[in-house]
Amino acid sequence: MSKFEFKAIGTDWVIDIMDYLSKDEEAVLLDKIKKRAEEFDITYSRFRGDSLVTKMSKTVGEYTLPDDADKMISIYKKAYDLTHGLVTPLIGQVLVDAGYDEKYSLVKREMTIPKKWEEVMEWKNPILKMLEPSILDFGACGKGYLVDIISEIIEHDGIKSYTVDGSGDMRQRSVEGIELRVGLEHPDDKEKVIGVIEIKNQSLCGSAGNRRKWADVHHIINPETLSSPKHILAVWVIADDTITSDILTTCLFFVSPEILQNDFKFEYLVLNNDFSVSKSEGFEVELFNS
Repeated sequence: MSKFEFKAIGTDWVIDIMDYLSKDEEAVLLDKIKKRAEEFDITYSRFRGDSLVTKMSKTVGEYTLPDDADKMISIYKKAYDLTHGLVTPLIGQVLVDAGYDEKYSLVKREMTIPKKWEEVMEWKNPILKMLEPSILDFGACGKGYLVDIISEIIEHDGIKSYTVDGSGDMRQRSVEGIELRVGLEHPDDKEKVIGVIEIKNQSLCGSAGNRRKWADVHHIINPETLSSPKHILAVWVIADDTITSDILTTCLFFVSPEILQNDFKFEYLVLNNDFSVSKSEGFEVELFNS
């Protein structure tokens, strides 16, 4: 068994590989993973002055995006449409003004409702045309998508049993059918869990307002009200891939599961602000009383 622990895109990553790898094979694979994560970061990060996203925030025009862009922008557009614009990459400037900026100042300034998708950008793979400068934020599914990209690198090397964990956004694969037991973090105490669930050849993502919270907001902000949802404490989603799990955790802060179920296959658990739970039948969790 091999274990990789490293930092990328501003967060901690842990990769467990159950297949045998020699030391040389470990080194080569880890190098490929780190380089790919850096490529992703320098394209999509709004926290870097040298990223493509930062360039697009300053100058109008047509930008050629990497091959991986179409899947991410397409799922964003679907989420945007299903939530009537509440999940949008155009939330970037709102997050910056709220204090979630490149310096993590956490100091709120005056916030402005972002414009509509069609007013700011046009997507025709691989060209993203910026009609006006705007700070895009791909945080609703970027980390989940990178989990999938890294998983593809691992599988390309013939590895069949592994777990990729990008700070809670995780994908597990096992040819033996071994399940991964995962604790669901308590939103008021990161040292506790509200329950545990087992995943097998699936992806699991969670989102809550407790980790990135300041003033009266957290990292999920409604672009119409310019406030963070308070009726939900946390959301967890299981899907076949991590990009889907990731973006749906944000969608479920704004719309009911029924709105999403015609377009996505997933299981979910929503923890409400009174600690009541709503979940799908297939989210087979063991919940604790306290």
